Amino acid sequence: MNFTHIKDKKKINMVDVTKKKKTERVASARALVKFTKTTFEKITLDNSPKGEIFNTARLAGTMAAKKTYDLIPLCHNINLNLIEINFRIIKKKFIVEVLVSVKSSSKTGVEMEALTACSIASLTIYDMCKSFDKKIIIEDLRLLSKSGGKSGDYIDDNV
Repeated sequence: MNFTHIKDKKKINMVDVTKKKKTERVASARALVKFTKTTFEKITLDNSPKGEIFNTARLAGTMAAKKTYDLIPLCHNINLNLIEINFRIIKKKFIVEVLVSVKSSSKTGVEMEALTACSIASLTIYDMCKSFDKKIIIEDLRLLSKSGGKSGDYIDDNV
């Protein structure tokens, strides 16, 4: 197996996408943010002393997706058509599931943008709650699906 970002087994390089065709590309990612019962109740009842957590996390995730190329050295700067960030409350487990979908009509995929947005949205939730709970756990950051491009479609069937 050859890694696309490594030439001659040692030199890193940005993948040349010049000859690739623009196609519709979509990627979705998710992460789980686990809380103690007390904190979970505070944030799901809008009782956080730091204000509306989910809108702040949504904005942070959106900004992160747009700046992925600044954060990950070999990512391309691509135009994004849509960044959608949603939160699913799992009451029985005290979990907020962060769900991200990113779309582009580009020459390269948007998997890293989806994962970056998901990560930063989760970290923003952590940041806004850390003053009253240090036991928050962020886990299971993963690519759920991707479509478009030469490598074809992918769906994580473990979720």
